[in-house]
Amino acid sequence: MSKLKILYAATEIDPFLQTTKVAEFLRRLPQGMQEMGMEIRIFVPRFGIINERKNRLHEVVRLSGINIAVGEDEKPLIIKVASIPNAKLQVYFIDNEDYFHRKSVLVDKNDKFHSDNDERAIFFCKGVLETVKKLGWAPDIVHCNDWMTGLIPMYLKTTYKKDPIFKDAKSVFTIYSNEFDFKFDADIVEKAKMLDIDDDMLASLKTADFGGFIKMGMEYADMVVKSDEDFSENMEALFTEYSTNKQIEQVAADDDLLTSYYALYNELAN
Repeated sequence: MSKLKILYAATEIDPFLQTTKVAEFLRRLPQGMQEMGMEIRIFVPRFGIINERKNRLHEVVRLSGINIAVGEDEKPLIIKVASIPNAKLQVYFIDNEDYFHRKSVLVDKNDKFHSDNDERAIFFCKGVLETVKKLGWAPDIVHCNDWMTGLIPMYLKTTYKKDPIFKDAKSVFTIYSNEFDFKFDADIVEKAKMLDIDDDMLASLKTADFGGFIKMGMEYADMVVKSDEDFSENMEALFTEYSTNKQIEQVAADDDLLTSYYALYNELAN
């Protein structure tokens, strides 16, 4: 089998940030796949509570400086990079002063959900794809993890599908039980748009909530995986609804995790 190129996009990764199971999964799986001969790139947001000095993050000037559109606004993209200690893995951090310099992740010190988390997610999704283009590195699989990456599969099937870097890329979307109750503003659809994307393609996002991002990922990904966590009744109903036209995989977080994903990636890419 040829050496597959796997791009991981996620909300967090151990040891830089760990608030949910996503961080643990992203620490284990990419290293395992690299040790099995695959080529890996990892992208996460540079949330402000990540200590740059301690973790030795530094800016990659040649990748920074693109402007990313979020609705009417254009925000400058800064790319930083750091290595995972004791692993031959680099992590790329998507950064922007307005979105990621506050000293918190998704909620403020009063436990209030940031109202612009939708914009932060859109900026992150677009920023990942634009940076990979600039790297000139064509992934076989784009593995998206958690709600914040839910728009990437749709962008791959629309705006980026004719781009030589992404023309053969398949996407995997893994869903975690990191549900929130917050509802975003109604202009979320306008903010998420790009070239070749009309309102119908973003219909699932119109609920402007956690479920909207999840539905977008499920609708456009080539493969959907649910983590082995307990989900709410609402989420289980969503899985049932989507399982009629799309198979939803579940990969147990046990000793067979790496073997299972190795087979899953190869099956998807071939």
